[in-house]
Amino acid sequence: MTTRPSKRSGSLAHALQALRAIVMREVLKFVQQRGRLLSALVRPVLWLAVFAAGFRNVFGVAIAEPYDTYIPYDVYIVPGLMGMVLLFNGMQSSLAMVYDREMGLMRLLLTAPLPRWWLLFAKLCATALLSVLQVLAFVIVAALIGTSLPMSALTTAHAAAATLAGALMMAALGLLLSVYVKQLENFAGTMNFVIFPMYFLSTALYPLWKLEESGATWVYRVAQFNPFTHAVEWMRFALYGKDPGISPYVVLTTLAVCFTLACWGYDPQRGFGGLTKRGGPA
Repeated sequence: MTTRPSKRSGSLAHALQALRAIVMREVLKFVQQRGRLLSALVRPVLWLAVFAAGFRNVFGVAIAEPYDTYIPYDVYIVPGLMGMVLLFNGMQSSLAMVYDREMGLMRLLLTAPLPRWWLLFAKLCATALLSVLQVLAFVIVAALIGTSLPMSALTTAHAAAATLAGALMMAALGLLLSVYVKQLENFAGTMNFVIFPMYFLSTALYPLWKLEESGATWVYRVAQFNPFTHAVEWMRFALYGKDPGISPYVVLTTLAVCFTLACWGYDPQRGFGGLTKRGGPA
């Protein structure tokens, strides 16, 4: 009678140890690549300090949800730049997965005596953790250069939850893409069809009502169905303590769908084995 509980506790401890090992590996690799954090911050900070400053008086943001008053453009764009950090880090993790697959590291990882979905979940958590840390660094830099954001215990907790959910969604999307990108050489082209459409066809740079008002109906419709839009809007509304509507449901559903398809694709009996013939089994 005492054997089963001990086996279950041993399996749980083994699973948690594997989760910790995979997360720590990614964190240590990130720490050793000193230029990675700097490169992750340069892009959104330049947009905030240069692009937003140039459009401050050209692009006015009227009073609309979740804002209670007129706001400058640099304040509006901050949640979109937070989303940019999540998006680019999620895609960079996808590149790392493709590299690990070609080098054979994924074969070693996925042959561990643990469920495949748990190992992929550990990679997902590692990517999301790095994304959240990079967003935190960006928010600190944004505050230092004078961008004011509403901060309270409740809104900060809600914004942190929204950021974590968005990070997990972007990580799951990157995980899914790593299944279908066969070679590193094809990665850049694939990313151009993912990163730029997702970012520019969203509310990261301009509100939906501006798109509708300007007559860009098809852009407005695409942005409405873009899951990245809902990730940005969830963070935006959370910062102001407002109801984000359906955005959390869209983000969490996209996360679940992408992760499920990625687990399915990494099954050697289905998609993953057939996609790695050039470099051997992974």
